[in-house]
Amino acid sequence: MRKLVIVLLLAPLCGWAAEAGYRLDSSPHDPHDLISLQAGARTYVNYCLGCHGLESMRYGKLTDLDLTEAQIRDYFMFTADKVGEPIRTVMPRRESKSWFGVAPPDLSLAARSRSADWLYTYLRSFYRDAKTATGWNNAVFENVAMPHALWTLQGERAYDRESRKWTEIAKGIQSPAEYDATVRDLVNFLVYVGEPAATTRKVIGIVVLYVLAIVFVFTYLLKREYWKDVK
Repeated sequence: MRKLVIVLLLAPLCGWAAEAGYRLDSSPHDPHDLISLQAGARTYVNYCLGCHGLESMRYGKLTDLDLTEAQIRDYFMFTADKVGEPIRTVMPRRESKSWFGVAPPDLSLAARSRSADWLYTYLRSFYRDAKTATGWNNAVFENVAMPHALWTLQGERAYDRESRKWTEIAKGIQSPAEYDATVRDLVNFLVYVGEPAATTRKVIGIVVLYVLAIVFVFTYLLKREYWKDVK
């Protein structure tokens, strides 16, 4: 019975890791790094928002990243008129399905459903493939319908699935280290979007545990005082 439970719990993780038999790298994101979160938000609106929305997130929530409403309007609001509106894509769903074969998914819960490690590895594993409709493929997600939206930054690469070797075809605007940092920031932002209150929730949880520990001490002392004469 115990083995069955373990298998059921690990099944989704095994599915992600074995989706294309590619090892996932550990995502170095940091939910406390506001500069990284701001950079990730910029990368998202500049490269991802054209196809992928964040329906569960409103533009106004970006003020939690230490951004002013004026900054949000000037640099982030490309698909809305009011700060209180959800972050929606402008791509028509019907047309996008005919273009890519499947409508690009909303990314509100992408980090929670796939994991930060999966996203971090996926966004760094695109390669050229003349056999696909978009001319791109992915080592993590084989035959993915999505083209490489960040290819101008990373450049173009080839990948041999049998030997698992990468070959550079053309350089991008960024160096490999710079591109990894860009992806790290983007993943950091998507992790934040998946649960904006995660950091606050964890802090509150720690405070509550400390309070309960203190209350336990006083409760124990009170109990001893009440029962000291009982034999």
